Amino acid sequence: MEVTIDKNSGYCFGVEYAIQMAEDEMRDSDKLYCLGDIVHNDMEVKRLSGKGLVVIDREQLKCLRNCKVLIRAHGEPPETYKTAIENNIELIDASCPVVLKLQHRVKTAFDKMEREKGQIVIYGKKGHAEVIGLTGQTLEKALVVMEEKDLESIDFTRPVTLFSQTTKSTKGFYELKEKIEERIKATKGSLTEVDFNANDSICRQVSNREPQLTQFSKVNDVVIFVAGKKSSNGKALYQVCKGINHRSYFVESEEDINVDWFYPEDKVGICGATSTPMWLMERVKEYILSKSGEYILTE
Repeated sequence: MEVTIDKNSGYCFGVEYAIQMAEDEMRDSDKLYCLGDIVHNDMEVKRLSGKGLVVIDREQLKCLRNCKVLIRAHGEPPETYKTAIENNIELIDASCPVVLKLQHRVKTAFDKMEREKGQIVIYGKKGHAEVIGLTGQTLEKALVVMEEKDLESIDFTRPVTLFSQTTKSTKGFYELKEKIEERIKATKGSLTEVDFNANDSICRQVSNREPQLTQFSKVNDVVIFVAGKKSSNGKALYQVCKGINHRSYFVESEEDINVDWFYPEDKVGICGATSTPMWLMERVKEYILSKSGEYILTE
């Protein structure tokens, strides 16, 4: 059996940067607060908690004073920075540069839409950390949509400016864009730049993984996709693998692996999300190889 790990899988720059900042800070301190899970992977969160990383929510943040708090790669709304100033909290800001740039673009577009009585629409998951940071730039007025049924919240008689959560599917974004254009044409009879402005704000480090995983799924008999159940990016990328190779399996760790998935002569590919640590994929590989004597024998 041949087992390989996809060299393009694993942490994106933003996540890697945030984790490095956390570890650097904890070398000099036995405790560092983090606003939300630093990454959507329970295994990595558990590893870092053992080093002193304490996960808190926004309500707990309001009760803290005179301490350090890490802002993860997803970014935060303006309210978080205001609370930090009021409570003398030192923020270790590990917001991804791509997310920070998008927050600025959303804020600028929102100010324009306010003047023109328009709407900001964000293609993303409601309640996702990044989306909370983005809607915070719009005084919580932005409309968050994921599926066609969510478009009912949009007033198609008014101008619409569309953005995307950076980790969403490129295909999903352009499908939604097309549906919005159709709704505007049906409502107004025409479509102009004043009516609709679509901004593909998906991170290319993320979106480029779709074609890479498509190829990876073709050259392997079995695909083991490693990611946390909370990872939106993981769910989307797993579907890319599953769509190409029906012998694709989603696991959080080696404990989820079933030896009945494999034949001794299989080529097995291990890949993961932008929130999947390389050490975890390595561990999954070692586990699969250690169980080689238990795989189903071909007839």
